[in-house]
Amino acid sequence: MKSLAERPVNPVVGVPVSHESAAAHVTGTALYTDDLVVRSRNVLHAWPVQAPHAHARVVALQTQPALKVPGVVKVLTASDVPGINDSGTKHDEPLFPGEVLFHGQAVCWVLAESLEAARLGAAAVTVEYQPLPSLLTLTEAIAAESFQGNQPTVARGEPDQALADAAHRFSGEFEFGGQEHFYLETQACLAYIDEGGQVFVHSSTQHPSETQEIVAHVLGLSSHQVTVQCLRMGGGFGGKEMQPHGFAAVAALGASLTGRPVRVRLNRTQDITMTGKRHPFHARWEAGFDGDGRLQALRATITSDGGWSLDLSEPVLARAMCHIDNAYYIPNIEVHGRVAKTNKTSQTAFRGFGGPQGMLVIEDILGRCAPELGLDPGELRRRNFYEPGQSTPYGQPVRHAERLTAIWALLLDRAEVARRREDIAAFNTAHPNTKRALAITPVKFGISFNLTAFNQAGALVHVYKDGSVLINHGGTEMGQGLHTKMRQVAATALGVPLAFIRLAPTRTDKVPNTSATAASSGADLNGGAVKNACEQISSRLAEVAARRLNIHPDDVRFEAGKVTGIGFHDRDLSFAEVVQDAYFQRVPLWAAGFYRTEGLHWDSTRMQGEPFKYFSYGAAVTEVEVDRFTGAYRQLRTDIVHDVGDSLSPLIDVGQIEGGFVQGAGWLTLEDLRWDVSDGDGRGRLTTQSASTYKLPSFSEMPEQFNVHLFERATESGVVYGSKAVGEPPLMLAISVREALRAAVAAFGPGGISVELASPATPEAVFWAIERVTGSRTSASGSDAASGSDAGSTPDAASTPVAPSPATPSPATPSPIPTAAT
Repeated sequence: MKSLAERPVNPVVGVPVSHESAAAHVTGTALYTDDLVVRSRNVLHAWPVQAPHAHARVVALQTQPALKVPGVVKVLTASDVPGINDSGTKHDEPLFPGEVLFHGQAVCWVLAESLEAARLGAAAVTVEYQPLPSLLTLTEAIAAESFQGNQPTVARGEPDQALADAAHRFSGEFEFGGQEHFYLETQACLAYIDEGGQVFVHSSTQHPSETQEIVAHVLGLSSHQVTVQCLRMGGGFGGKEMQPHGFAAVAALGASLTGRPVRVRLNRTQDITMTGKRHPFHARWEAGFDGDGRLQALRATITSDGGWSLDLSEPVLARAMCHIDNAYYIPNIEVHGRVAKTNKTSQTAFRGFGGPQGMLVIEDILGRCAPELGLDPGELRRRNFYEPGQSTPYGQPVRHAERLTAIWALLLDRAEVARRREDIAAFNTAHPNTKRALAITPVKFGISFNLTAFNQAGALVHVYKDGSVLINHGGTEMGQGLHTKMRQVAATALGVPLAFIRLAPTRTDKVPNTSATAASSGADLNGGAVKNACEQISSRLAEVAARRLNIHPDDVRFEAGKVTGIGFHDRDLSFAEVVQDAYFQRVPLWAAGFYRTEGLHWDSTRMQGEPFKYFSYGAAVTEVEVDRFTGAYRQLRTDIVHDVGDSLSPLIDVGQIEGGFVQGAGWLTLEDLRWDVSDGDGRGRLTTQSASTYKLPSFSEMPEQFNVHLFERATESGVVYGSKAVGEPPLMLAISVREALRAAVAAFGPGGISVELASPATPEAVFWAIERVTGSRTSASGSDAASGSDAGSTPDAASTPVAPSPATPSPATPSPIPTAAT
């Protein structure tokens, strides 16, 4: 196999091209799963019967009344399942539960001739429940010691001794909320049985192979009896990695029992109330610094809210623990992790997969401690960057650590930070009730699946006699541009124009046993597999062309649809000519490609090894303006420098960086999930069920000036055409927005104090932070007001200086800030 990273002359990769479905997207001709319903006949529509309790036992289920509703054909219950009544991979997610574990959980599904008939049928089903005690908040779960799954530890050095010896020592707590995926296309699937008894499922899924496995085990079938296809998704963000399986199983079960196609498509309220979200986290920490502000030790316990089942909570927690260091070297560290079990939706993968939560903990620590150390937060961060030769707490060498410093310096220059700081100071002096501030934060994000076995991919490439090419690969398209990049990879590897390449929908009977399109690894894995398949074909074609050109096969070159040789200037063949010759010489014109990421090893028990192929680096500077009386703010400007290696598709990558940043800013500043935590009948109900109550970032929340620069001279060896992943790492650049808000809040106060700021830092939370800083209210009343009445909006506790050991000089620090109410 040729070098994975080396590019030929005039490659198609690296050329800015639009998304392969862009025209279809904007004209409305792109087909999504639910669009296929109108192409099918006699489709039945499914509607769930959702439980009105956070925790209850199903005592009686009466489905007969539903069957009397005109149009209702069938009510699916646990007794209809021929295989395993479970939609998860850990067998802790009953498809039809006998015990309800969250408000809104489906206890049965009604199938009818129309969606309205199914809805009326579901309303006619009578269910008798026995309510049981429930846990909704992280505080409740921790107090009750309600945990699930493993409780891993990442450790290095002697943190206890290092904390005792530290010149400056702080401790605190921090609780921050989750995030709703809010993809444009809700969960959807269409299942039918073909004439051979094959179960065919169209699903909006990031993991077709796992959807296939779940459908098969629910139906009591083997995997070869089930085919899953994904045309494209209208967004996924991790919410369609595990969550689609149960809905696909319901549709497939209904189709197998009725012999008719069955459609499951959730409306927005159903989708929000039934599917998992980004994990909220609670962190308790203690950190020590030397006299120059360098981290000496960190001891922490982080607890995620996993909801009612494990789902992907264990690997999400593991990645959070592997990213709590972010870009900073911490010589002595001990981090314990736990997954809380609560009576809420089962929290799941979300862009960043725990990495954002881990990074937010250390960035919050540095943002709080910087004023008490007498350092600018940006300078404190820079002083703690990894340097070449250093390793992470879990033992992985940080390759190319020098890129952190280079990106940081380039960003300071491109964003004109020194000049703008002077302008901000002048503005703040002239405006007592409006303050501006900027903050700069880095990102170091590991790329690969935590589970080593997932780091493999397959592809199937067909070259037809006219020279046109069809690609199948195991990755799914959710709008991120994966298919566009794969066309560019194939065109480069075969040496043909991009127009020669067409990409077929992802389906399990073409490329089997695929991993989820997740962990930012879609282009790395599938690109490697596509390149491998194309190179198998091109090597065969090179032998055919060599005979025509009377040269050695190694001297044959493919470029822009022409086939020639080294040193040739007056003779070439068309790609189609060579393909025709190959066909008549009975040379195979198709190939199955395979790729596995080399160099990975990970001991999940010891939390040691090298789980990542490489690290993606980046940094962002964000400037905000905050109003004293409302807490409302504007993002005035954001500058980003981000490392994507040698970009496969620059237009796609810039779009991913912009989109990831905005989604991260939404998580950190706007998107406030709230559940009813009262003891009334609505306990456990998600109160933010729609766009009217759940605030999403829009054009008005975009930075007014937004500059993105791709870091140059950044080839990554051992990755397809020298590129790097881009899906998840940019999301964490949005931490700069939160830190800028913290700095703006501080600008209203006397200076030199640690600012506590809730997450999400909504305008309300910013207002109460200003109140505390200005002393307009007592800390207690300010904290109570900030915390609100619902879970999910709890402010973080302030950092509290810890008395040093007698042998350590006492640091000069302000009075401790009281812990905020939780």
